Amino acid sequence: MNVLEIRNLTKTFDGLTAVDNASFAVPEGSVFGIIGRNGAGKTTTIRMMLNIYIPDSGEVLFKGNKVGREFRDNVGYLPEERGLYKKMKVLDTLLFFAEIKGKTGRAVQQKAIEYLKRFELYDRRFSKIEDLSKGNQQKVQFIATILHDPEFLVLDEPFAGLDPINTDLLREIILEKREEGKVIIFSTHLMEYAEKMVDHLVMIDKGKIILEGSLSEIKNKHAQRNVSVTFEGDISFLHGNPIVEKITDFGNSTGIRVKTPEQTQELLKLLVEKGIKIKQFNANDISLHEIFIELAGNEAEKEVANA
Repeated sequence: MNVLEIRNLTKTFDGLTAVDNASFAVPEGSVFGIIGRNGAGKTTTIRMMLNIYIPDSGEVLFKGNKVGREFRDNVGYLPEERGLYKKMKVLDTLLFFAEIKGKTGRAVQQKAIEYLKRFELYDRRFSKIEDLSKGNQQKVQFIATILHDPEFLVLDEPFAGLDPINTDLLREIILEKREEGKVIIFSTHLMEYAEKMVDHLVMIDKGKIILEGSLSEIKNKHAQRNVSVTFEGDISFLHGNPIVEKITDFGNSTGIRVKTPEQTQELLKLLVEKGIKIKQFNANDISLHEIFIELAGNEAEKEVANA
């Protein structure tokens, strides 16, 4: 069942179309990704979903009805542009935001302390926000987003500015929330994070939805002629080979697309015959990064052709 439906949303600013007729649906109990490059329209889409921006056209439905107070009261929203009161102390800040959402008392204070300990901020609970690093300020705002136990989490670029340890902790908590039955919607331009977390996604480029569906369905559809290879040796001999359509170097691995699905085994045989040491060979495997480059690149080519 879809808990949230976005129908034909369009928004322009000063004659420029930021979101162009966007439609998609968010299933219950899912981690839903809105992915795309910076400036693609992700934040504008989120702000229209939350009624921060009024769309020029289109609508957002929550359980079949237009979004209103019931939806907004049950949302924890982490904006891309973080907003905390610099002079307030950390614990006071958390309790203040919880109170805005109607949560007060000893239980919510204890929960705030638990999260501060988990994020290694307990010793800074009486520090002013302005005295924290940007990364620690972001952790405080994330705690404020989830402290009132919302049914929906809407997180705009939640991993920006976090180190790997805190990124892993954030991801861990997000997945815990999914296990609790929460709906999590987050935007990111970091495809590798989305690939590890989302159940369903939309990919947006230049304001247009260019891909929508479950992660597994999307990868299956786009991976049929794709091979991910980790190896030692020189594969330059593949350039210009009649069975190879495209080679993408990712540093630690290489994506190779053959012209027909049957040629994946032919590719493996060719690599072995040329003395390439194969460490990993995954047929029918493709990353979200590769899919995005393929689709966004095709859109760019169409624009040039139609110019």
